[in-house]
Amino acid sequence: MKKLFRITFNPEVMGGKPCIRGMRVTVGMIVGMIASGHSRDDILKLYPYLEPRDIDEALSYAAWRAEEVELPLQPA
Repeated sequence: MKKLFRITFNPEVMGGKPCIRGMRVTVGMIVGMIASGHSRDDILKLYPYLEPRDIDEALSYAAWRAEEVELPLQPA
């Protein structure tokens, strides 16, 4: 996974969900909008404080998380 500079985590912002540059815009919100048919241009018009790289990194982060494998914990 390449280093992401626009995805931030802060427990005081959106409950610690991954956000864009510390704003109250979550990765999930961007991914959800893309999944529901909004174009990048639509998102940038609706949220003019976002930049195209914000969307790129949100999608990269979401793709990386989707590929993670969760392993069950073994009882002690």
